[in-house]
Amino acid sequence: MPELPEVEIFKQVADSCRGGIINHVSIADPAILDGISAKDLEQRLKGQRVRSTRRRGKHLFLELSGGGTLAMHFGMNGSLKRVSEGEPDPSYARLQIYFEKGDRLAYINPRRLGRVGLAENAEAFIAKTELGPDVLDATFDSHSFAAILAGSKRDIKSVLMDQALMAGIGNIYSDEILFQARLFPGTVANQLKGKKATCLYRAMRKTLETAINSGAGSERGVERLPKEFLLTQRRPGGRCPHCGAPLETVKHAGRTSYYCPRCQAN
Repeated sequence: MPELPEVEIFKQVADSCRGGIINHVSIADPAILDGISAKDLEQRLKGQRVRSTRRRGKHLFLELSGGGTLAMHFGMNGSLKRVSEGEPDPSYARLQIYFEKGDRLAYINPRRLGRVGLAENAEAFIAKTELGPDVLDATFDSHSFAAILAGSKRDIKSVLMDQALMAGIGNIYSDEILFQARLFPGTVANQLKGKKATCLYRAMRKTLETAINSGAGSERGVERLPKEFLLTQRRPGGRCPHCGAPLETVKHAGRTSYYCPRCQAN
């Protein structure tokens, strides 16, 4: 599933279309629409200018000049691509936004699990879906993070992935963050206090920022990550990039975690 680093890369794609005026919208699969018909969405978007873009966790927002915000979630393996005039349609393009200059944005979703909808604004969408603070937002500091940990008796893996507590981290990058912090995924969250909580917070930010700067998502571009990242070995038979020990797996909240039994001892 695309996580924060990947959606931030999609935001950069959308940023390249800021100021563009929408000529028309082509919807190949109305099933991906959330709370609006294909006809209504086409009418609402036609003639609007993309004023700005915004990301909250795994969600991307295109704010429109005439009011309204296009909200996108990418499901399990969705993506966003800018397509030049004359280029063929990308495979699995469920929705395409055509601009007056001829280029377009293609919302691609092979497994059809993502959603696109129209909200009054980003804040209204965030409130309705009860999204927590974005983990890379400047206002989400180490004290805010520590308070969340202190209030939970759940395992730290589950807390990191809870989008209502903090938005942006999924199964894959939670593994990387915990590896960088040298923490076992089953560690109880409220046991991480003081320096331990601060260390995890810093590992979280550094890990996500490194991934964005490397152009690496949860599955795409993993080879661009530093060789000391767990994700370069996160697979059956993989070995710890730090000590060389075989990686092991454990399940928390139904999700499989990869970890090093030496570097992340329970």
